[in-house]
Amino acid sequence: MPEYKLAEAEAKFADIIWENEPLSSMELVRLSEKSLGWKKSTTYTVLKKLCDRGIFKNDKSTVTSLMSKEDFYGGKSRQFVEETFGGSLPKFLTAFIGRNKLSDKEVEEMKNMIESYREGR
Repeated sequence: MPEYKLAEAEAKFADIIWENEPLSSMELVRLSEKSLGWKKSTTYTVLKKLCDRGIFKNDKSTVTSLMSKEDFYGGKSRQFVEETFGGSLPKFLTAFIGRNKLSDKEVEEMKNMIESYREGR
């Protein structure tokens, strides 16, 4: 199971990969220098770290993701609900909504989403 945790700089670096993949490791070095001000060694160090976590891979100098950005952040959200609310989505939603009133549109969207999952769509 991947570690669903990225430091701020790692998240910016990951976004560069997700937005440009597949890309050569040299192109990644160039983009990291331009966007983050990183040296080649920093880029390769962070890339290796994120590859070891199972998020990206560097195969023959071509960098690609092993999971999409949506899958990563979805996993991070599920992990948060599991760790913080014992995996209970209703407890999470209660805490998230708090004392705020949901609009009719939000309630309808949630009902539709629940119904679509109930039907297996």
